[in-house]
Amino acid sequence: MSKVRIDKWIWSIRIFKSRTLATDACKSGKVRLGLDQAKPSTLIAVGDVVTVKKDGFNFQFKVLQLLEKRVGAAIAVTCYEDVTSEEERNKYNAWFLNATPSAEKRERGTGRPTKKERREIEEYKGVQFDWGDAE
Repeated sequence: MSKVRIDKWIWSIRIFKSRTLATDACKSGKVRLGLDQAKPSTLIAVGDVVTVKKDGFNFQFKVLQLLEKRVGAAIAVTCYEDVTSEEERNKYNAWFLNATPSAEKRERGTGRPTKKERREIEEYKGVQFDWGDAE
């Protein structure tokens, strides 16, 4: 195997969770091969540099090994070299470390909080709502 489709490769090295997402990224112009925009069917070879714009960050990967099928994360990292600029990597790390955790979680099956539970939660969190001028 001397060449592989770019959408298959970026999916197989786990840049995107699904091949559909990888294909859509290529179609929307978020994947480049060198300086050129890459279609999903663009063929890549060992030594090519692929640029992927994901979540507002530009990641660059040098192809070390070609893959057509998705592999485990431990194997995937051996198939590319991350050549992303230091500035972009620092920007991503700062965003990743400062990302706020998602909303509070409730145990599955407990449903929505009751009015009493909601008031207790609000009291605990120190949240006060201004319900407007309801007179």
